[in-house]
Order: sequence, then structure tokens, then C-alpha cells
Amino acid sequence: MAGIFSGLEKLGLGNIDGGNLFEDPNKKEAAVKKAEPQKKLTLVNEEDYLFDKKYKCPICDSDFESKTVRTGKVRMKSVDVDLRPDYSEVDLTKYDIIACPECGYAALGRYYTSLNKYQIDDIRNKICMNYKKQKYNEPTYTYEHARSLYQLALANAVVKKAKNSEKAYICLKTAWVIRGETQRLDQSEADYDKKKKENDEQEQELLKNALNGFVMARQSEDFPIAGMDSTTLDYLIAALAYETDQFDIATKMISELLTSRTANSRIKDKARALKDLVAAKKQG
Repeated sequence: MAGIFSGLEKLGLGNIDGGNLFEDPNKKEAAVKKAEPQKKLTLVNEEDYLFDKKYKCPICDSDFESKTVRTGKVRMKSVDVDLRPDYSEVDLTKYDIIACPECGYAALGRYYTSLNKYQIDDIRNKICMNYKKQKYNEPTYTYEHARSLYQLALANAVVKKAKNSEKAYICLKTAWVIRGETQRLDQSEADYDKKKKENDEQEQELLKNALNGFVMARQSEDFPIAGMDSTTLDYLIAALAYETDQFDIATKMISELLTSRTANSRIKDKARALKDLVAAKKQG
């Protein structure tokens, strides 16, 4: 797990160890293909699609602002096989983490205020006491900065002993951020091949962790899980298994979806498309 947390040292959190990132629920312990890299995207002024939203930190009570996308202004052009939405003007996933610049508490928006007393205490003791404040005054987020925010969110999730689904969702969205960066790499740059290879390897590691976490969450958590109903999660698990070449899992989940009495026609259509992708990939 060192790769996922590589770089946290500069935030003073080099002591965070993912270890076994997900907690096994069996142990009692306290459809569209991915878009190909694009040679050149239409230039837009990303700053025009952002605004500063105000937040109050539930850990240290600081008031701060975080960059947020004006969702009504962006257009979704496609959806990847693992449900990642791809927008024309700006990569929304870069801006999904809310992070307090004063104490280092960070989380995805849907989980930001969902904390109990023990989690707050753990974050104060293990994150805030060690966190080194970083200044970031750019009008937009670079992919490097977005990645560091996701690392910080995952570190917080580990410290507060978040549900497997929350940690899996962070891993999934971090993989989406890396994919967005890969799409926007300049193929004319001398280090393009090296950077793409590094990104692809990191994305695969994160997708595998997301798959493991969602499988464990499915066994132990109540729905909705990360905002998904059971059939949507089953499809996502199948898609992640396809992307990481775990074809037995993909085939099993697709079969369950296609014979399900509760899955709607949209999910079944996506499952059929995914079944074709699995068959094609297995053939080489």
C-alpha cells in the first residue's frame, strides 16, 4: 500500500500506513469503453467553471473555502465502463475532496460531516497533531494537487476506521483522477510513454483496491452503499473486475444481473455490453 500513500511525508503524515486497507467483514475486529488518450483537448478556461464554496471544519471549527465546480455549466460527453463521467470542460473528479487547510481533515463531500466523537478524536490525534499546513493559491487544481487531496482523504479514512465502502470509493475516484490526467497528457512530450506507464500502473492498483473494498462492503454493509443501490454496485463490481482482469468475478456478477428480477433494463443493457467486453478481452 506504500504507493497509494507515497507523498504524504510532505504533509507530515508519513506515519500513516494503509496496511490492510479494508477490514474483512468475516473477521471480528474492533457501459462504454475507457476513452483513449487524446492528443489534444479543446482549450477552455477551467477557472470559469469554478467557484469558492464555504465550509466549517467539523474537526477544528475553522471556516474555509474549497474549489467547487458549477455543475450546471459542464457537459457530460461520455461515461466509462466503471461509471466514471467524462466532462468536456473540466474534470469534476479533481474537485470532489473537501480538505481543511488548517488541520488536515479531508473527505469526499458525501462523508465530510458524517463523524462520531471517537472518529473526531482519532483524527485530531493522528492527523491534526502531525499535519503540516500547505499553501495552495492557484485558481484551479493541478492533477498533482488533486492526487494529494485524495491521499489525504484516504489517510483520514484509515485513521477514522471508515467503512470499507468509503475507502473503496476514495480509491475508485483517485483512479478516475489519474485516468483524467492520462487522457490529458501531451503525447509529443519526451516523457509521455514513461508517465503514461506510471499512471496506468497506479490506476490499476487503485482499481484493484476499489474492487476489494466494494466486495467486502457488499458482504457487510446496508444499502445504499456509497450512494448506490444493490444492482448498481453489482454492475460496478463487475466492471472493476473486468478492468483488472478478474474475469471469474466479472462473469459471476454479470450473470446475476442478467437473471435478476430487480435490475432495471438500463443496468441489464450495461451488463450485456460488459459481457461482450469481457469476452473480447479474454480472447486477447
